[in-house]
Amino acid sequence: MPELFSLRGKHVRLEPIEPAHADELLAAATGDRSTFGFTLVPNTPDTMAAYIEHALDARNRGQHYPFATRDIHSGRIVGATRYYDMAPWDWSTGPAAVNQRHDRPDTVSIGATWLASSAQRSPINTEAKLLMLTHAFETWKVWAVRFEIDERNARSCQAIRRLGCQFDGILRAHRPGADGTVRNTATFSMLADEWPVHRRRLTDRLARGGL
Repeated sequence: MPELFSLRGKHVRLEPIEPAHADELLAAATGDRSTFGFTLVPNTPDTMAAYIEHALDARNRGQHYPFATRDIHSGRIVGATRYYDMAPWDWSTGPAAVNQRHDRPDTVSIGATWLASSAQRSPINTEAKLLMLTHAFETWKVWAVRFEIDERNARSCQAIRRLGCQFDGILRAHRPGADGTVRNTATFSMLADEWPVHRRRLTDRLARGGL
């Protein structure tokens, strides 16, 4: 299992997801679900337990790092998010072998993000993304952070563009959608050399309310 860590800001704390979060996550997931059409958000005790078990299994294998999202001001869990596609590249052959890493990824994706309706359009999502991007670029020193969004989810695609990510293209018939269909995936990325400008912009945006 990777070493566990939390990420904390002024508005949100991202905590390594654990079975003890189940009841709070379920409470966050069972309010207004109108924005969950393109995201897997369990809404029963059994499906939430399975969701957490799968997340922990992926974490133990070093493939995902899932968080429960806590609103610092209310003290409540309001959603979840995670890193995934965390494996280092194979640099073992050729002149770049010196770049081989064993303890951190070369690139990482951020996704599986959902928030209770009460936490949407608040500073929580902006600060959570800022914390995750900061850790990825400044602690792990990744070359790029990627986002993969159901092509139909215009709201999430717009939010990722507002972070400063570049649209990379559409992966057609990429994976099962949360609604049981086969989805096309819109892909976005931010590169390490782009991060300093976007960090300043996101920090300024958060200071103005984070929307």
